[in-house]
Amino acid sequence: MKNVLFKKTLFSLLLLLSFIGYSQNIPLSKDAKASVITCGLGNETYSYFGHTAIRISDPANNIDVVYNFGAFDFRTPNFVAKFAKGDLQYFVITHSFSEFLNEYNEDKRSVFEQELLISLDLKQKLFDKLNSVLLSEERYYTYKFIDKNCTSMVVDIINSTLNGNVIVKKEDTDKTYRSILFPYFNGHFYDQLGTSIIFGTKVDQLGTKIFLPFELKNSLAKTTFQNHPLAQASQTLLSFEKETPSSWWNNIYTYLIILGFVVLVHNKIVDKIYLFILSLIGVFFVIMGFYSFHQELAMNYNVLLFSPLLLILILFSIAKNKRWTYRFAVLHLIFLIFYAIFLINKAHFLIVLPMIITSGFVLVRVAIRNKKRIPIII
Repeated sequence: MKNVLFKKTLFSLLLLLSFIGYSQNIPLSKDAKASVITCGLGNETYSYFGHTAIRISDPANNIDVVYNFGAFDFRTPNFVAKFAKGDLQYFVITHSFSEFLNEYNEDKRSVFEQELLISLDLKQKLFDKLNSVLLSEERYYTYKFIDKNCTSMVVDIINSTLNGNVIVKKEDTDKTYRSILFPYFNGHFYDQLGTSIIFGTKVDQLGTKIFLPFELKNSLAKTTFQNHPLAQASQTLLSFEKETPSSWWNNIYTYLIILGFVVLVHNKIVDKIYLFILSLIGVFFVIMGFYSFHQELAMNYNVLLFSPLLLILILFSIAKNKRWTYRFAVLHLIFLIFYAIFLINKAHFLIVLPMIITSGFVLVRVAIRNKKRIPIII
């Protein structure tokens, strides 16, 4: 399926590149339109947040093209490693508008259009700038989850065309990035949990930048330029209700059942396995914090819960060193208390709370088992 999609995209790219090369010197007619396209949410990981693109249409010149800043190549060598490290190159491609709309119709995702109310000169400037980017090395950029993505690139190129910071965020600037992201994972519980614990302090900053498609859509509706609205009211091109997936395993119930089992079974081996899994997750977080260029993964305080030092506790326990097993259990209980206090006002407190409670039970049990009893002399 991916190979077919890649060949289809490649064919469209070659076709449209030849068209763009030809159209670079074409002056747009008075009927030309420049629009921001916002695409609805999907249930694939890459589509959870929607998508943003720019449409240029001009019936007089037979132009109707969509510029898409969110393309990447699955066939890139070491694709997963590059994506994790944060140096995967995204790039701009174009689609005919009809092809673009058909793809979203097949995926049953809504599409909205906001026509920019700018002069013909500015439309021409935007059109030329888009074509210039498309045919140069500027078409490649290093993807950053918050700072550089399909939406922020559209904001930047339009603002550049308008010679100023015209489009800025108009709502939710008092919320953190983490709080803004949290609802987008509805129906995808373990994705919500995973992103909650892998992201560090950057996503706890106030979300003052436009980085999501519907943030741009809502901000455009409230933006003025030269004393008039920058964009017309949003037009719905495709309308679908987002289907929230149901899964027998990807939900809060399996999460609570697993943690409840760990608490209630009261078994040394189960406790060790639980702590071992937490420690491995912590090791992964530490490695990613140093390895990855994604600033969202740096300074991850969630390692207080997922502590790599739990590996040392387990080794002392296996070696039957009660004194140091007890000391490390108490140390991690202190970590857990500080972590819970620090997390109280964070968006992911409730989703992590069952794990905090489970870890508390397990660590208390480990401490009790390994606390040296002082003999009573009568």
